Amino acid sequence: MDRSVLRFAVVLGLLSAIGPFAIDMYLPALPSIGADLKADNTAVQMSLMAFFLSLGFGQLVYGPVSDMVGRKPPLYFGLALFMVGSIGCALSPSIDVLIAFRFVQGLGACAGMVVPRAVVRDLHTGAEAARLMSLLMLVFSVSPILAPLSGSAVIALAGWRGVFWVVLGAAVLGVVLLALALPETRPVAERRESSMTGAIQAYGYLLRDRHFLGLVFIGAFGIASFFAFLANSSFVMIEHYGLTPTQYSFAFSVNAVSFIGVSQFAGPIGARFGMVPMMRWAVLGYAATMVLLLALFLLGISALPVLLVLLFVGFGFLGLVIPSSAVLALDAHGPIAGTASALMGTLQFGAGAVVMAIVGLFLNGTALPMVVGIAGAALVSLTLTQLTLGGAAGRRLRAQEAPAE
Repeated sequence: MDRSVLRFAVVLGLLSAIGPFAIDMYLPALPSIGADLKADNTAVQMSLMAFFLSLGFGQLVYGPVSDMVGRKPPLYFGLALFMVGSIGCALSPSIDVLIAFRFVQGLGACAGMVVPRAVVRDLHTGAEAARLMSLLMLVFSVSPILAPLSGSAVIALAGWRGVFWVVLGAAVLGVVLLALALPETRPVAERRESSMTGAIQAYGYLLRDRHFLGLVFIGAFGIASFFAFLANSSFVMIEHYGLTPTQYSFAFSVNAVSFIGVSQFAGPIGARFGMVPMMRWAVLGYAATMVLLLALFLLGISALPVLLVLLFVGFGFLGLVIPSSAVLALDAHGPIAGTASALMGTLQFGAGAVVMAIVGLFLNGTALPMVVGIAGAALVSLTLTQLTLGGAAGRRLRAQEAPAE
């Protein structure tokens, strides 16, 4: 493997993981925050929602700016803003102040969500881009696998405020890596053609591009199914199935490992068979597995091993879908890759939030609402794949690809 590719993957993956790390480490702290700041559960949840909102919609600004001024300046600004927010959160005297600084923290973190995807598009397209995107996701996976456990350890040693000092340290590391290990990938000549007016026009163009939107929402509903699992799995596995928190952390990590591990094959498989055929088969496998899971639950076969095994298989297929859909969506939009990446991130984040909210309305103490949400999102992805990559559009894309022999 080219050492420069590995270096880019590590740096971009760690920059991308800072925002999710600030979510996953923070979750075990919610009860402690409520008790310490004398806030009810609704107010404490608002501190999480504020971060999600700014993380999702702030990307709409960072993307065009990264097209105009280059990739590195927005990352420096975002990391600085994240550090200010982290310090404010750590020193917050009340829940209202914490909510405000969590919003600031999210505005900084979203730079690391949108810009790395644009950097990947600057460097590669096709199977090579999928390979780099998959490696980036491998590094990114440190958050859902390690952050909840490390967050619990930090809280035990230093209280909930210690979580924010730790993520501050992660941001400082990000600045060092950005300065020393990541070159600028947006040439000055290409920046001259970018402006905020052009960005608004680009958003309009992208919102009219049915092919781009189709690919974005294929990935969005795939991500939404994982969000439904993320938001509800702790209640289902601990309260319904009786797992201990440690057992739950292991079960959660296994699914994350399946998703991330299989994603590493997206580049080689795409190079061998073509990105479009690989993605169509992967979406079919993902949807079929999740629908089978739902069918078994409706038949009353709802044992924990059934849930864990089929989620493991389904999220493995999803590991091929997410990087491939992102690469195919950005392939035709190199000159506005930052803007396109920003819109992709916002739409996908929005879709995930909607699915999470809908599933939350039907919680009944069992796993069924979560399984329905996961299977429903998978079926939407499958339908969008047939509409976007089937027929003439799919044939044109396959004709443009040159699979490796």
